[in-house]
Amino acid sequence: MSGHDQEEATIDALLAEHRTFPPSEEMRAHAVINDPTIYERASADIEAFWAEEAKSLDWYKPWDTVLEWDPPFAKWFSGGQINVSYNCLDRHVAAGRGDRVAYYWEGEPGDRKTITYQQLLDDVCKASNALKELGVKRGDRVAIYMPMIPELPVAMLACTRIGAAHTVVFGGFSSESLSDRINDAEAKIVITADGGFRRGAASGLKVNVDTALQTTPSIEHAIVVKRTGQDVSMAEGRDIWWHDLVDRQDTACEPERMESEDLLYLLYTSGTTAKPKGIVHTTAGYLLGVSATHRWVFDLKDDDIYWAAADIGWVTGHSYIVYGPLANCTTSVMYEGTPDYPSWERWWDIIERYKVTILYCAPTAIRSHMKQGPQYAQKHDLSSLRLLGTVGEPINPEAWMWYHRYIGREECPIVDTWWQTETGGMMISPLPGLTTTKPGSATFPLPGIEADVVDSNGESVPLGQGGYLVIKKPWPSMLRGIYGDPERYQATYWSRFPGMYFPGDGCKRDEDGYYWLLGRVDDVMNVSGHRLSTTEIESALVAHEAVAEAAVGGQPHNDTGEGIFALV
Repeated sequence: MSGHDQEEATIDALLAEHRTFPPSEEMRAHAVINDPTIYERASADIEAFWAEEAKSLDWYKPWDTVLEWDPPFAKWFSGGQINVSYNCLDRHVAAGRGDRVAYYWEGEPGDRKTITYQQLLDDVCKASNALKELGVKRGDRVAIYMPMIPELPVAMLACTRIGAAHTVVFGGFSSESLSDRINDAEAKIVITADGGFRRGAASGLKVNVDTALQTTPSIEHAIVVKRTGQDVSMAEGRDIWWHDLVDRQDTACEPERMESEDLLYLLYTSGTTAKPKGIVHTTAGYLLGVSATHRWVFDLKDDDIYWAAADIGWVTGHSYIVYGPLANCTTSVMYEGTPDYPSWERWWDIIERYKVTILYCAPTAIRSHMKQGPQYAQKHDLSSLRLLGTVGEPINPEAWMWYHRYIGREECPIVDTWWQTETGGMMISPLPGLTTTKPGSATFPLPGIEADVVDSNGESVPLGQGGYLVIKKPWPSMLRGIYGDPERYQATYWSRFPGMYFPGDGCKRDEDGYYWLLGRVDDVMNVSGHRLSTTEIESALVAHEAVAEAAVGGQPHNDTGEGIFALV
């Protein structure tokens, strides 16, 4: 190996974190998963493990084959028939749980709704019938561009009920982003709203849809929810108000019997090239992956009030606001607005009002709260919280400790979860009844997930070293491809390390085998032959009490090849 190859092989591990937080005795005793042999059982026979888990879902017809693996193409539960909306709604109502709250919804201006499973089922059936009236059939695609209002999960579940695939476009995206995604998916219908509330003002959505639809030949109709009451133009024959169309529909709609591998949804991620990548998720394996990980990682109990403070426009919202929680008959909180409106107390006010027991949010949000100081949280009773989670980018140890101290009262376990749009569900995370956590580490791969950290030749690196994160075996909620582009799927995720899924992230494993995510490999700098992760340097800067946020990047340097540039 030449000296240069040696440098390329690993990413230097800089930070050492020695604080550890074992589960309490009570957590160990009562956790949903408290038997450590689950990891061995899963790795001994991955197919038998997932087949056993799949019995938690309701099937019209059981599967013939657990897994067909023709790298990089996977099929899970082939021959099985299932419906996602049935698993999220009907089966709970049939079991006598129709009165249970599905969502406590709160709008930014302070309006509130409590929606039971029975009400949600009725609303979904009405929306399903409305889509059918407009000619939407099994296999069609529907674009959804909405604020965080109850009609958003209703629209998604209505699509799954009739076998149409949805593609949700985050409400903050431009009309151009929307038209790109509509055209790639060849969507037939777009569901939107007049606007949404953000920081006290009504921001327009329909106006962006009007612009987008000038260049989207596949769209036949736009369905518009009245949310803000702002003036919008409605094109005769094309645009229809949700309340005019949906409210008059019947509350009965037979769910389609979908095949396990039928398309459930597309979710677009920005590619390095201009064309967005339509990540393909299918039906059975995805639902199994998100429901199982939601139950395990959040240690889900029957009386939990669960809040994922994310937007449904991102994968976190698909997997852990809509499909995972509803499949598990969870009571969730859903909030329309920003954390700082009308003040930085808003989140803590919501937690106190609904007695939230589980909070799942992004490190970015935690650091924003940190910057404002703990006094806002300290004005509220947060004693209902029993578990905290993080999602998005790696959490730096100081933000982890702040979250632990001021939000978790030094009592709540923190589950730091690593996963992506492409993985569908969580991949690396503590299990709160089993895992001793370390601030800033996502700890270990979940049962049924085989991960590794490798050098540039695809060889495992020793403990204590950094390298590239890879996943070595297929998993049920994995992406099935990039929509309409199998070559790009192969090239993007499977070509760097043949036979292994490469998410594009750097990672180190410490001496105890804990995984520490180092951010995108594109964010690794080569300084004097040392490969340094921007994530670790940012964490070192943020560890100083005077620093709330730090962003680190590389820039060309005459002596060292690359120099470190920090914005603090």
